[in-house]
Amino acid sequence: MYDREKLSTLQESLKTWEEKNLAKALKNLPERKKNFLTTSSEPINRLYTPLDVAEQNYQRDLGLPGQYPYTRGVHPTLHRSKLWTMRMFAGFGTAEETNARFKYLLEQGQTGLSIAFDLATLMGYDSDQPEALGEFGKCGVAISSLKDMEILLEGIPLDKVSTSMTINSPAAIIWAMYIAAAEKQGLRPDQLRGTTQNDILKEFIAQKEYIFPPEPSMRLVVDTMQFGAQTVPQWNSISISGYHIREAGSTAAQELAFTLSDGMEYVRWGIARGMDVDEFAPRLSFFFNAHNDFFEEIAKYRAARRIWAREMRETFGAKNPRSWLLRFHTQTAGVSLTAQQPQNNVVRVALQALAAVLGGTQSLHTNSMDEALALPSESAVTIALRTQQIIAEESGVTNTVDPLGGSFFVEAQTDRIEAQAYDYFRRIEALGGVLPAIDKGFFQSEISDAAYRYQREIDSGARKIVGVNAYVEEKPISVPILEMDPQGYQRQVARLEQVRRERDSARVGQALDRLSIACQGTENTMPYILDAVRAYATLGEMIGVMKQAFGVYEEPTWI
Repeated sequence: MYDREKLSTLQESLKTWEEKNLAKALKNLPERKKNFLTTSSEPINRLYTPLDVAEQNYQRDLGLPGQYPYTRGVHPTLHRSKLWTMRMFAGFGTAEETNARFKYLLEQGQTGLSIAFDLATLMGYDSDQPEALGEFGKCGVAISSLKDMEILLEGIPLDKVSTSMTINSPAAIIWAMYIAAAEKQGLRPDQLRGTTQNDILKEFIAQKEYIFPPEPSMRLVVDTMQFGAQTVPQWNSISISGYHIREAGSTAAQELAFTLSDGMEYVRWGIARGMDVDEFAPRLSFFFNAHNDFFEEIAKYRAARRIWAREMRETFGAKNPRSWLLRFHTQTAGVSLTAQQPQNNVVRVALQALAAVLGGTQSLHTNSMDEALALPSESAVTIALRTQQIIAEESGVTNTVDPLGGSFFVEAQTDRIEAQAYDYFRRIEALGGVLPAIDKGFFQSEISDAAYRYQREIDSGARKIVGVNAYVEEKPISVPILEMDPQGYQRQVARLEQVRRERDSARVGQALDRLSIACQGTENTMPYILDAVRAYATLGEMIGVMKQAFGVYEEPTWI
C-alpha cells in the first residue's frame, strides 16, 4: 500500500526524530511508566506509522464497507442508514415481572428484546425441583413451561420485535417454547426474528452451564440449525459467543480465536449433517465482549470480520456473500464493573459501548452501573439505555463508516490480533480440533493463565482500577437495589402445579415417549420437542428424557 522508497525515507526521518526530538523530550519529561500494555497485556509502541502496516494491501486486507473482506464493516452505509439494535439484557424473578421490564424498556426506546434466564432454567430444571432450590429468579427469569413463556411475552408484538435468548444446553426447548407462544399469538414461525445463543462449545470452554456430553450437545445444536433454515428462516440459530470466554479471563486475541474456532466447528458439523454451507451459514451470528481497552476492542472486531470472511469463502467454499458476513452483538464487559464506587461504571460502560459502535456492531447491550451489586434497578437500566441513545444521537460517531479505518495504530492492532488468532487455530488443529482440545483442557488452561496474569497485575498495582486499587474512597455505597416480588416463588410453584393438573397427561406422556425415541435415533429432535412443548410438558421433564438418552457430562480433571 506504500511506496518502498518513501517508506525508506520515513524510516530515516523516524530515526532522526528519535535521536533529536524524542531523546530531548524524554530527558526533560520521562514517560509515566516503563511499559504500556493493553488490557490483554500486549505491549503498545510509542508511535505508529506506515512502517507498522507496510505489508498491508488495501483491497486484500481492508477493502470498502460492505465488500469482501468486510474489515471496514458488513454494510456499505452501516449506522448512517440504520442504527444498531439497542437490546438490553433483562430477566428476573417471575415471567410477570420480566414482562413488565420488557414493556418499560420498549417504551423508553429499546429496539429489541434480550432474555436472561435464571440458573435453574439454564441448567434444565423446573423451578420446583430440589436442584433448583434457592436459585429462582436470581440471575434471570424462571421459565418452566409454555405457560411461563406465554406470560413472559404477553402483549409484545413478536412479528415486529426481534428477540435474543441467552440459553445454551436447553436452547432447543426454550426456542420451541418461544415458537409455540408466538403461535398462540397467531404468528407463523417464518414471521419471527431473533437469535438463540445456543453455543454449547463455549459452555465447555468457559461458562460451564452444560448438561449433556459434547457429541449429543452438538447434535442438538445442528438440529436447531437445520430446523431454523427450513422453518424459521429469519432466526439466527446460534450466537457464537466470545463474551463468556472473555468474562472468564481470556485476552482479546483468545476471545477472538476461540470464538471463531467454535464457529468453524459448527460449520463442519452442519456440513457433515448434509447441509449446504450456504443453507445455514447466513444465519450464524456472533456475540463479543467490549472490554476496557478502547482501541484493542475495535481492532478485535475488525479482525473478526476479515478472518471469518476469508475462512468461509476459502476454507468452506461458501458461495453466497451473506455466508461470509460476520454479524455480531456486543455486550459491555460485566467483569469490568466494580462494586466500589459503582457510579464509575457509567463511564466504563460508555467507553466500551463507544468502542463497539466504532467497531461496527449490529446490536448492543450496555450494562447497568449496579450489576456488580445486584440485578439492574429500573433507574440504572434506564441510564444504561440512555448511554446508547446519546452515542447514537449526540456523539457524531455514526456519521461516517469505520471512522478509525486507516489509523496506523488501529490497523497494526488489527493485524496483530489476526496473527495471534491464526497461531491459536494452528495449535487447536494440532490437538485434533475443538472437541479434543476441550477434552485436553487446552482452552481452559489458556484462559486460566491469562486471568491469573491480569489479576496479578492488579494486585501488584501495575494495573490501575479506579476505585479498587487507585483513588480509593471509604464512603458507603448509596445506589438503589432492585427488590423482587417476595411472593414470586410461591406463585411460580402454584402455576407449575396448575399446569400439571390441567394439561392432558396422556398427550404429555405420548409426546415425551416420541421425544425419547427421537433422541435415541437420528431424526431431527425439534419437531418432537415442539410437540412436547405444545402439550405443556415441562422443561425438567423434557431434559429428564434427554438425560436418559444422552447421559450427563462431567468435566474431566487435568491436574
